[in-house]
Amino acid sequence: MVGKEHVADQNTAFAPIINTTSQCQTKALENKEQLIIYAPSQQVVGSLLNALCHDPVVAKQYGKVLGFWGYRTADSIEFIGKGIADLTLAKHNIMSAFKVASTYNYQPVVGFPNYKAYFISAREKPRISKQYFLGKRIALLDYPTSRSGHILPKQTFKDLGLSLANLKITYASSHRELRELLANGEVDLIASFWQEHDAQLFSKNYITQISDNIIGTRWYLKMEHENTDLVCAIQTHLMTLSKQQISPYFNHVQPYWQCATDRAIFVGEQSGAE
Repeated sequence: MVGKEHVADQNTAFAPIINTTSQCQTKALENKEQLIIYAPSQQVVGSLLNALCHDPVVAKQYGKVLGFWGYRTADSIEFIGKGIADLTLAKHNIMSAFKVASTYNYQPVVGFPNYKAYFISAREKPRISKQYFLGKRIALLDYPTSRSGHILPKQTFKDLGLSLANLKITYASSHRELRELLANGEVDLIASFWQEHDAQLFSKNYITQISDNIIGTRWYLKMEHENTDLVCAIQTHLMTLSKQQISPYFNHVQPYWQCATDRAIFVGEQSGAE
């Protein structure tokens, strides 16, 4: 009672320290339906959010577009595994693990190129042997669902009988940071994919393949209905967004839907595509 006399009895609102969501309103102000987007990148979500909120096809079906981003596996489980996201950028192995194609009918809209995983060094060609890795400063990606930067190199160490506790491992937040660590001499080798422009910093003679082709990342749309107008509108914006990306990898996007006809047709990945 004494405390109530001296302290104001009201709730205090704390602003979130880390914001992982954003939203925008379409022209359909009275429509309560929401289109939910989930992707690892805040920048990608923000750009797509703005484009979709101004799209007339989206406005005919939704009142708001909500965007979420996050790198944790738990986030993927929440948004993809439970079918919360209507549109998501995800790796093929994650979608297969959750079996969401059959459960929620997630269909690929566009896809990025397949790739291979490598150990990359600045001064020598890495060798796949237990003795070679001992004492080496190794950089991996701090992203447990990354195949080239996390899963496959760790699987290689396991196959060689190497404990992670006996290795000098540094974790980076992105593939770009991995390359910076190697270029600056802070580590001896990294695990990542290889792109032609990497030859500007490193020698192609100093890479060692650790995997066959890995299916590239794809954008998936949850198609509970045969909503071909929506999938074509989204595909158009994703193609435009891809062309705005700096990374050569994300510039090479392939559409999976043929939308030039009266009725959109799913054509999937075309043979001969990069």
